[in-house]
Amino acid sequence: MKSFRRAVEANDHAAIEALLAEDVVFTSPVAFKPYPGKAITAAILRGVSRVFSDFRYVREITGEDGRDHALVFEARVGDRAITGCDFLHLNEQGLIDDFMVMVRPLSAAHALAEAMGAQFDRIAAEAAGTAPAGESPAQSR
Repeated sequence: MKSFRRAVEANDHAAIEALLAEDVVFTSPVAFKPYPGKAITAAILRGVSRVFSDFRYVREITGEDGRDHALVFEARVGDRAITGCDFLHLNEQGLIDDFMVMVRPLSAAHALAEAMGAQFDRIAAEAAGTAPAGESPAQSR
Protein backbone atom coordinates (compact mmCIF):
# COMPACT_ATOMS: atom_id res chain seq x y z
CA MET A 1 0.00 0.00 0.00
CA LYS A 2 1.98 2.86 -1.39
CA SER A 3 0.06 5.68 0.35
CA PHE A 4 0.60 4.13 3.78
CA ARG A 5 4.26 3.51 3.10
CA ARG A 6 4.77 7.11 1.92
CA ALA A 7 2.98 8.46 5.01
CA VAL A 8 5.08 6.35 7.38
CA GLU A 9 8.33 7.23 5.61
CA ALA A 10 7.38 10.93 5.80
CA ASN A 11 6.41 10.57 9.49
CA ASP A 12 3.03 12.09 8.51
CA HIS A 13 0.77 10.92 11.32
CA ALA A 14 -2.30 12.76 10.01
CA ALA A 15 -2.00 10.90 6.71
CA ILE A 16 -1.43 7.59 8.50
CA GLU A 17 -4.52 8.11 10.66
CA ALA A 18 -6.60 9.05 7.59
CA LEU A 19 -5.82 5.61 6.12
CA LEU A 20 -7.19 3.74 9.17
CA ALA A 21 -10.78 2.48 9.28
CA GLU A 22 -12.76 3.41 12.40
CA ASP A 23 -13.01 -0.31 13.25
CA VAL A 24 -9.34 -1.15 12.60
CA VAL A 25 -7.85 -3.83 14.84
CA PHE A 26 -4.17 -3.52 15.73
CA THR A 27 -2.35 -6.70 16.75
CA SER A 28 0.93 -5.96 18.49
CA PRO A 29 3.99 -8.20 18.32
CA VAL A 30 4.47 -7.82 22.09
CA ALA A 31 0.94 -7.73 23.55
CA PHE A 32 -1.43 -10.68 23.81
CA LYS A 33 -4.68 -8.77 23.33
CA PRO A 34 -5.45 -6.92 20.07
CA TYR A 35 -6.32 -3.22 20.24
CA PRO A 36 -9.58 -2.33 18.45
CA GLY A 37 -10.26 1.16 17.12
CA LYS A 38 -8.76 3.98 15.14
CA ALA A 39 -7.82 6.21 18.10
CA ILE A 40 -5.73 3.60 19.94
CA THR A 41 -4.15 2.30 16.72
CA ALA A 42 -3.11 5.81 15.66
CA ALA A 43 -1.72 6.50 19.16
CA ILE A 44 0.24 3.22 19.11
CA LEU A 45 1.72 4.09 15.72
CA ARG A 46 2.78 7.53 17.03
CA GLY A 47 4.39 5.76 20.01
CA VAL A 48 6.24 3.38 17.70
CA SER A 49 7.61 6.34 15.74
CA ARG A 50 9.04 7.71 18.99
CA VAL A 51 10.64 4.34 19.87
CA PHE A 52 12.07 3.29 16.50
CA SER A 53 15.11 4.93 14.97
CA ASP A 54 16.56 4.40 11.50
CA PHE A 55 13.20 3.01 10.35
CA ARG A 56 12.91 1.97 6.71
CA TYR A 57 10.74 -0.32 4.64
CA VAL A 58 12.83 -2.77 2.63
CA ARG A 59 10.18 -4.81 0.80
CA GLU A 60 6.50 -4.65 -0.09
CA ILE A 61 4.36 -7.63 -1.00
CA THR A 62 0.79 -7.29 -2.29
CA GLY A 63 -1.82 -10.04 -2.44
CA GLU A 64 -3.61 -10.96 -5.64
CA ASP A 65 -6.77 -9.00 -4.82
CA GLY A 66 -4.83 -5.87 -3.77
CA ARG A 67 -6.39 -5.84 -0.30
CA ASP A 68 -3.61 -7.66 1.58
CA HIS A 69 -0.17 -6.15 1.98
CA ALA A 70 3.04 -7.07 3.79
CA LEU A 71 5.59 -4.32 4.38
CA VAL A 72 8.93 -5.61 5.64
CA PHE A 73 10.89 -3.11 7.71
CA GLU A 74 14.19 -2.64 9.50
CA ALA A 75 14.82 -0.28 12.41
CA ARG A 76 16.55 0.11 15.74
CA VAL A 77 15.14 0.07 19.24
CA GLY A 78 17.89 1.49 21.41
CA ASP A 79 20.98 -0.57 20.58
CA ARG A 80 19.00 -3.46 19.07
CA ALA A 81 18.48 -3.99 15.35
CA ILE A 82 14.95 -5.16 14.62
CA THR A 83 13.35 -6.63 11.51
CA GLY A 84 9.62 -6.82 11.21
CA CYS A 85 6.61 -6.89 8.99
CA ASP A 86 3.41 -4.85 8.92
CA PHE A 87 0.56 -7.01 7.64
CA LEU A 88 -2.26 -4.79 6.41
CA HIS A 89 -5.73 -5.64 5.17
CA LEU A 90 -7.92 -3.09 3.42
CA ASN A 91 -11.69 -2.94 3.72
CA GLU A 92 -14.10 -2.29 0.83
CA GLN A 93 -13.41 1.47 1.12
CA GLY A 94 -9.65 0.96 0.82
CA LEU A 95 -8.97 1.75 4.50
CA ILE A 96 -6.84 -0.40 6.79
CA ASP A 97 -9.14 -2.54 8.92
CA ASP A 98 -6.58 -5.09 10.14
CA PHE A 99 -3.02 -4.19 11.13
CA MET A 100 -0.76 -6.90 12.52
CA VAL A 101 2.94 -6.50 13.27
CA MET A 102 5.52 -9.25 13.74
CA VAL A 103 9.17 -8.67 14.70
CA ARG A 104 12.42 -10.52 15.23
CA PRO A 105 14.83 -11.33 16.86
CA LEU A 106 13.54 -12.07 20.34
CA SER A 107 16.03 -9.71 22.01
CA ALA A 108 14.74 -6.84 19.86
CA ALA A 109 11.12 -7.83 20.59
CA HIS A 110 11.94 -7.59 24.31
CA ALA A 111 13.52 -4.17 23.78
CA LEU A 112 10.43 -3.07 21.84
CA ALA A 113 8.11 -4.33 24.58
CA GLU A 114 10.07 -2.41 27.21
CA ALA A 115 10.22 0.79 25.17
CA MET A 116 6.53 0.68 24.25
CA GLY A 117 5.61 -0.12 27.86
CA ALA A 118 7.31 3.12 28.86
CA GLN A 119 5.15 4.91 26.25
CA PHE A 120 1.84 3.32 27.22
CA ASP A 121 0.50 6.03 29.55
CA ARG A 122 1.10 8.61 26.83
CA ILE A 123 -0.43 6.34 24.18
CA ALA A 124 -3.55 5.80 26.31
CA ALA A 125 -3.85 9.54 26.95
CA GLU A 126 -3.53 10.32 23.24
CA ALA A 127 -6.14 7.70 22.36
CA ALA A 128 -8.52 9.15 24.94
CA GLY A 129 -7.96 12.70 23.65
CA THR A 130 -6.10 13.74 26.78
CA ALA A 131 -2.38 13.96 27.39
CA PRO A 132 0.08 13.53 30.24
CA ALA A 133 0.46 16.44 32.69
CA GLY A 134 1.84 19.55 31.04
CA GLU A 135 1.34 18.32 27.50
CA SER A 136 -1.56 18.90 25.11
CA PRO A 137 -2.71 16.13 22.76
CA ALA A 138 -1.23 18.11 19.84
CA GLN A 139 2.17 18.18 21.58
CA SER A 140 1.97 14.41 22.08
CA ARG A 141 2.27 13.91 18.34
